[in-house]
Amino acid sequence: MRKIRAIARPVSWLLVVLMFVILTPCQTVLAKMITAETVLDAGRVSDARAYVHSVLSREDVKAALVAQGIDVREAMMRTHALSDAEILAIADRMESLPAGGSTGETIVIVSLVIFVVLLVTDIMGYTDIFPFVKK
Repeated sequence: MRKIRAIARPVSWLLVVLMFVILTPCQTVLAKMITAETVLDAGRVSDARAYVHSVLSREDVKAALVAQGIDVREAMMRTHALSDAEILAIADRMESLPAGGSTGETIVIVSLVIFVVLLVTDIMGYTDIFPFVKK
């Protein structure tokens, strides 16, 4: 019995040390489910980032940014800091956005349409808005 204890004591200490060595670097894994869209959009995101970067690196765009008082390097850094959803939205809308970004033309068109509608209703006698319309 003493012989078994004499052999078991160093072996048990060795096992205790090995258990601590094995379990110490172990960390809790924080995993979550990802959607298929996330996996499929990974390629689109890199393409969108490359497209926005290529547009910002064009000379005419750089000149327009400088004319507006925007630092080109800061604009590049801001586009790199955008989230995946934001960069996809910008890349999707970039071709259809107006060059100047002005809504003045839209306001003028809407105002003219409203004027024409009110003028027609005034001519037809439904409203009495414009005093220059003779009935």
